[in-house]
Amino acid sequence: MTGRPTARQAGPAPAPPDPWLLDGPAARRRGAGAGRPSGTRAALPAAVFFDRDGTLIADVPYNGDPDLVAPLPTAREAVAAVRALGIPVGVVSNQSGVARGLLTRRHVEAVRARVEELLGPFAVWAVCPHGPDDGCGCRKPAPGLVHAACGRLGVRPDRTVLIGDIAADLGAARAAGARGILVPTPQTRPEETAGAPESAPDLLTAVRQALAAGRNGAER
Repeated sequence: MTGRPTARQAGPAPAPPDPWLLDGPAARRRGAGAGRPSGTRAALPAAVFFDRDGTLIADVPYNGDPDLVAPLPTAREAVAAVRALGIPVGVVSNQSGVARGLLTRRHVEAVRARVEELLGPFAVWAVCPHGPDDGCGCRKPAPGLVHAACGRLGVRPDRTVLIGDIAADLGAARAAGARGILVPTPQTRPEETAGAPESAPDLLTAVRQALAAGRNGAER
């Protein structure tokens, strides 16, 4: 018999696809576990997350070549300043080149490895490999990458900071309940800079703002 399927026949809707968590045991041992501030450190964030392309490293569209990885100015100093306080650092990155057939997980992992060679280990990498129409909850400005990274580290989103270079990064932070700081680049649209609740001229300054005594704890 033909006809329209009933709700019972249709079955449940498929679950949205999940993000990739690329961190390995070595990265977790070296980067995580110290970032739950208490006492006099209660004002510090529990974790600091960075966008990858255009924030930590030069934005090469759909890059899967580790030889093209180039840290942006002050990136090394910025990440080191967070680690020096025992706060976990992580990366949250949209990589739609996977969905577009331009990248594989192997490419993304190779770039991750090169970034860590240059900038040191990160406690977690949360990557969205989906396209804009895939129906995921992790592609920034959705909050899924922040939630996934926080879940891996065992921290509350509202105790974290996300630093990025476009409005989607700030949107993901806002949707997750995290604090967002914009570091504009020449590719950042003027309206994105104008609309940012908080911004900094470079990554090291953004980290200093994120770590400023009393700011994070007083507002949460």
